[in-house]
Amino acid sequence: MKRRTFMISAAGTLAGMAILPRMSFAAEGVVDIYFTSDQNVIDFWTNVVKPRFEAANSGVTLNLVDGGDGPGVAAIGDRALAALAGGADPQADLFEGFDSRVTVDGIAKGLYVDFEQAGLSNYSKVNPLALDIATNLPYRGSQVLLAYDTTKLDPANAPKTWPDLVAWIKANPGEFIYNRPNKGGSGGNFVRRAIYAANGNDPSKFTVENYTPEADAAMLTPAWDILKDLAPSLFEGGAYTSGNTQSLQLLGQSAVTMIPTWSDQALSAIEQGVLPETTGLVQLSDLGLPGGFTRLAVLSNGTNKDLALKLVDFLLSEEIQSAVLTELGGFPGVSWDYISPELRERFADIIPTTIPNFPSGDWEKAINDGWYRAVAPNVDPAS
Repeated sequence: MKRRTFMISAAGTLAGMAILPRMSFAAEGVVDIYFTSDQNVIDFWTNVVKPRFEAANSGVTLNLVDGGDGPGVAAIGDRALAALAGGADPQADLFEGFDSRVTVDGIAKGLYVDFEQAGLSNYSKVNPLALDIATNLPYRGSQVLLAYDTTKLDPANAPKTWPDLVAWIKANPGEFIYNRPNKGGSGGNFVRRAIYAANGNDPSKFTVENYTPEADAAMLTPAWDILKDLAPSLFEGGAYTSGNTQSLQLLGQSAVTMIPTWSDQALSAIEQGVLPETTGLVQLSDLGLPGGFTRLAVLSNGTNKDLALKLVDFLLSEEIQSAVLTELGGFPGVSWDYISPELRERFADIIPTTIPNFPSGDWEKAINDGWYRAVAPNVDPAS
């Protein structure tokens, strides 16, 4: 399931029509790239990455293919694994927004390139907070942060820790709102930040494997108490939006002063005028709101593996990493030390020192069900 669809321009839509899902046939000099990400990301590759890389590499073509979603690209990975066993052409070179662990036995059988051993000149620049396993290479990120109206809240007084945020919400009733946790990641990760607060700000306490009903009761119940206590101080005395975009709209209309929002959505909204230029952005310094990085995987048996690795190195260059910030509204995959001083100063308030990534699986269902049951029992989950 794709995370979101947000503010796609008419031009971007037309650009995307040229790269609808289709079978890819490997050819020399054609790098076949399959995406799980949303249309705005494919537009970024179409309008920024593709023309710049092709201009710098005469005779090379990037074939951008919308894989539809995670399962769609996973099926191509399974096909590539079968091709590896049979010595056939996988008809794919690079996966965007894909976890190489999804292909059962793929890593063990050498289907994916080990980036630590690939000799990339820019690999050492990757943000240590983003590193995962050697067959997953992070090249861009997004994190939930706080967006606020600087005409109503002086940036000097914007909350920068969880206790400060809770105190501000209570001191300014009706000025804060978040979306229901199953209706968008900005509200969902605000809820998860409350869960971290209730558990000593320690993300390591939560893993995909350690969910049990007993852990649910012990670790989530205190968070529900925090959020129930906040509810009367929210917009309209306990209202919740139905998604990321609706929260942005309320902030843009000055109906509220502050919301949690995805970093890339907020930056794009400011750039496009959906949010005014007077919108401030801030990240919590004690423990950031959750987020994560989008990763690349290169097939070891791809016809154009070497070109795919050259492209990956290009994606980690200052040119493209700066464009991730300014054109896509995402976070760089490299350390911020490798971003220009001008951009570091411009985005100083949102440079994260932590990027907690809450596990999915059984925890995700427990959080959604528990929130409706304990925090918002009068809200219909299906509405």
